[in-house]
Amino acid sequence: MRRYRFGWIAAPIAVAFGGAAVVAGVFALVTGDAAVLRALVAHGWGTDMVPYTWWVEVILAGGGILTGWALWQILRGRRAGEAPVLARPVRLLRAALYVSLACALAYEAPIPYQWWLELPGTLTQFAIVWLFLVVLAGSVPRWLRIVALVAGLADTAVDLVAIVAYGLGQYWDLPRLGNVLHLLWVVPVLIGQARDGRWSRGTVRAGMVAAVLASLSSGSFMIVGFGGIADHGTVILMVRTILSVFELIWMARTAHELAGPPPEPSTRRGERAAVRPWPLAAVAVVLPSVPAAVNLAQGMPFWTGPRGAVDMFFREYSSYPAGLAWVAVDVLVGVGAPAVLVLVAVIRRSRRLLTGTILFLVLAAAAGVVTALTARPEEDWQVVPEMAEERLAVYPDGQFGGGLDGQLVFGLSPLWYSAALAVSALVLFLLYAAPLAARRGRRVFAMALATAVALVFVPAADRSQGPVTTAADCSPPDRRHTEVEPAPLTGERAFICEVRTGQVLDIPATMPDQALLAYGRSLCGVYTRDDPRELARVESEEGLRVRDLYWAIDHICPAAAAKVKTEREADDQEFAAFHAEERAKCAATPRHRPLIEPVKAVRLDDPVWPETGLEMRDTAGTGDSGGGRHDDLVESGPGHLTVSVDSEYHLCVTLETYSRRPPVETKGWDHVTEAGYTSTDGELVFQDVLAGIVLPDLSPDGRRGRYRIRVHHAWFPWKGEERGTQRLLIMAYPGKDDKLVTYRKPAGSR
Repeated sequence: MRRYRFGWIAAPIAVAFGGAAVVAGVFALVTGDAAVLRALVAHGWGTDMVPYTWWVEVILAGGGILTGWALWQILRGRRAGEAPVLARPVRLLRAALYVSLACALAYEAPIPYQWWLELPGTLTQFAIVWLFLVVLAGSVPRWLRIVALVAGLADTAVDLVAIVAYGLGQYWDLPRLGNVLHLLWVVPVLIGQARDGRWSRGTVRAGMVAAVLASLSSGSFMIVGFGGIADHGTVILMVRTILSVFELIWMARTAHELAGPPPEPSTRRGERAAVRPWPLAAVAVVLPSVPAAVNLAQGMPFWTGPRGAVDMFFREYSSYPAGLAWVAVDVLVGVGAPAVLVLVAVIRRSRRLLTGTILFLVLAAAAGVVTALTARPEEDWQVVPEMAEERLAVYPDGQFGGGLDGQLVFGLSPLWYSAALAVSALVLFLLYAAPLAARRGRRVFAMALATAVALVFVPAADRSQGPVTTAADCSPPDRRHTEVEPAPLTGERAFICEVRTGQVLDIPATMPDQALLAYGRSLCGVYTRDDPRELARVESEEGLRVRDLYWAIDHICPAAAAKVKTEREADDQEFAAFHAEERAKCAATPRHRPLIEPVKAVRLDDPVWPETGLEMRDTAGTGDSGGGRHDDLVESGPGHLTVSVDSEYHLCVTLETYSRRPPVETKGWDHVTEAGYTSTDGELVFQDVLAGIVLPDLSPDGRRGRYRIRVHHAWFPWKGEERGTQRLLIMAYPGKDDKLVTYRKPAGSR
């Protein structure tokens, strides 16, 4: 603590934060309540985004320790002692770095987001880009400084335009371009820092980690993904968010060390390992080429191909350039390029090159193991063709074809590559490892890096599939043999069936129910927070307008359920008002006054709304509809009679049955037609099956025999509209004539 100017302040804060994260992690593991841990370490990543899972909380507790260490790095200040006299550009760069650091920390504060809060830090970045290249003038060639200057200014300008555009209500993002520009700026800066004597190797390494994370970042802000109970995609994004503190660490250490004494020069810089017997070194060189030779003999130049969790990470959760770089690595390892790297390392015997080669071999071996363990069966390639097209987009056409039943063939298992690479790394380590005292720090760094990588890929190996409800499972049971109406679906089951049967979300049919529920709850979190920036990010990444999905997630989302309830109540009120007006129209139509006494008469209080007209069919007869007679209002034939009406308007119906022929009435009607009908079942019932309309029976006490059916139709005006509603009067009486007679018809009708 005494070695740094503010160490006595930074140390207690760092220890307190790290300890609080550990306590919160233990509390989460014991009680299952991760709210405190999430708020402390990863605010914005609540259980609605990443459901509680024990290993997720372990990762977050480790992230809390990392954040505490980051606070120590940021708050401790420069080394203690008298400050050296600094040149003006150095002082300005220090000040700009501290301003940018303060803006970044303020942005993480739990305050409501305002787009203009990002402007100070972004504007300060213009000064940082310029001043870095001035300060590093003696360490970086001029052409490289010019490239870095142009890229850095362009990258910052893109960020500034995106921020202002968002403030004006637009969403403007260039993730692929932005990452490339950022790397073109930061890599020359790191090269200059490594050559300059003012910065320590730890600062440069922190910058390298930040640069790698930036290269892997997709540049977007998608926080919704798929997976098991705790989806590995969202966990990766969450971990990447926590690891973003390395950029703050690099900025802070860069500013601190500008005002401190230069670090002690390394005595191991440029050191070479001792010469070892060539047969053993040859083993390390040849091993990586053995599986490559077998694969190439089978016409397969790729190592893993488009499968497994590692490929999915680079394809779905990293930047486009990083995805292309992964494909390049896939090709290089597949054709045996690691053997060339090992050969160069053995010839040069540089400690740095040997260490980097061993680290690459170990990481590649681990990636091969993860790929082999997480490669899914080929069923999803057959069920979801779009998934195959997306994965194969950057590979040669037909490269992986030729399998049985159309299955894809990937060549030799990645486990063979992993075994060869791991043994080669072990041989290099045993031959050229540094003395024990010299490699303690490196071992700690390697172990920490390996642990971090393992933690990132734990979700891929811990994915629990669970049951998968199909659309057929959600189909209602056959109710022909039961009178009990099944209870409507509610809660999680209703949401799952809504997605499975309605295809309201673009998800694979093989996604487990638990993964689907986790995805739905993450959408609920986005919908509930209703943050415009978050909504825009999700729409950009997933193509989902979350505000419009409330009707699909209402069964598992209280906020969406409240929205649905409000809309249903409004719809009910609107329908009630509409139905009341339609009843009022029918009530206002003139009542028919029969000229003779009917056997029975019915005037319906409620209007009906047919979809296909009204049909009367003799169920005991042939039901043959051929050879009929018709006009625009009535169609009749053996066993059936149909009344055609306008399906866009309601219908006010009056039914009358007579014991003898009533007088013909045409006054007040637009169309009057009469036809014959024979009832062998004793029923005279008009209905519309599609609309669920069944009118009262016209037959007098179930009398069978021959009838005449007279139909009257007219339009009734309403509130200035000539066609307000339809009136329909149907008369039935005994009669033996089958002729169709039209007593009155509108002009222009048949």
